[in-house]
Amino acid sequence: MPQMMPMSWTILFMFFSTTFMLFNFMNYFMYNPEKKKMITKKMNIKEKIWKW
Repeated sequence: MPQMMPMSWTILFMFFSTTFMLFNFMNYFMYNPEKKKMITKKMNIKEKIWKW
């Protein structure tokens, strides 16, 4: 729209940029991952004696 002043475009760009950034920050910091319980399995390691 050519009748808009360049200052209005700048303000509009800043407004949408800040809302976009706020939205991303909120999504990033509000995410709470569930901690998985570690299941410890005993591994049977048989030690092999190598004869070269």
